[in-house]
Amino acid sequence: MRLYLIPSPIGNLADITYRAVEILKSADVILCEDTRSSSVLLKHYSITKPLTPYHQHNEHKILTHLVEQLIAGKTFALITDAGTPGISDPGFLLVRECLKNNIPVECLPGATAFVPALVQSGIPSNRFVFEGFLPLKKGRQTLLKQLAEEERTIILYESPHRLLKSLLEFAVVFGPERQAAVCRELSKIYEETRKGTLQELAAHYEKHPPKGEIVIVIAGK
Repeated sequence: MRLYLIPSPIGNLADITYRAVEILKSADVILCEDTRSSSVLLKHYSITKPLTPYHQHNEHKILTHLVEQLIAGKTFALITDAGTPGISDPGFLLVRECLKNNIPVECLPGATAFVPALVQSGIPSNRFVFEGFLPLKKGRQTLLKQLAEEERTIILYESPHRLLKSLLEFAVVFGPERQAAVCRELSKIYEETRKGTLQELAAHYEKHPPKGEIVIVIAGK
């Protein structure tokens, strides 16, 4: 009876620990965000365990059933499409419910996109605040005004089709000269980290529409 949270590679399939592979091979069931994405990773490491979809659209519905199985003695391993479960991904609800029911929970160390982005951005990394994906509408402006006064480094996730719009918005709220970095496709073939002012970054991506997974690192006030 145990729930393991297993960080999965954010791009390069080699970025997974030996221990993570061993636990995935020994678990009774692997919970995964998307069976198609996870199957690529599992096939690469010859892992043939049963897969159960667990994502934001069904996590409330199947929560009780999963906890019942854990209490009955099953061992589950939870993975997401990329990175550490619970960090801008499903996982929190299940962890909370397991702890309520005295089910052991263990999170393995491993891949998380915002850590390499922060460290290689060249922006101070001793104190930072991670906000994940900002709300698209409700509460966005209020949060941005709060972040404009934040003295710690700010880390955000963003989709490629919204990057330019967000950078232009940040330039208005934080000031066009605020230093920032855009980290794209971390650990993949076309990995890129571009640093400059918010205004400079917006100008670049207006001419060069980005692709892939994106982390934005913004200097504190």
